[in-house]
Amino acid sequence: MSAMPPRVLHYPASGEVDLSAPAAELHRLARAVAQGEGLLWTTAGPDGDDRVLAGVEILDTPGSAVRIALDPARRVLLIGGDSDSRVLFAANLRAMADAEDGGHLHVDHFPDHPYLAEGSLPLVVNSPHGGMPGR
Repeated sequence: MSAMPPRVLHYPASGEVDLSAPAAELHRLARAVAQGEGLLWTTAGPDGDDRVLAGVEILDTPGSAVRIALDPARRVLLIGGDSDSRVLFAANLRAMADAEDGGHLHVDHFPDHPYLAEGSLPLVVNSPHGGMPGR
């Protein structure tokens, strides 16, 4: 039985991207990010849902922090960056995949961000284990 593919939504009004996936698929995405290559297909949305993206493409872009962008013609989320930056981002993706108490990861640029380039789209990565952790 294969895992469900990731579901990636883009909200044009805010620019935010929302990513949901089972833990195995988040680990697969983290591996692709760390390696700097890969194309992952996502779940199809309902007909007419323009927010649903068709895939995620990982690119090796030496000398650049991670940049999260959109290829609107292909409806693909682009994640590019140099090896050091991608490895840091991949570690965060793995941590979210393994965070059994739920929650989500906000990947938003701020000055002196450890791996994210200015101008990147804001990304929310949802835990495969549910919403916010309980106390």
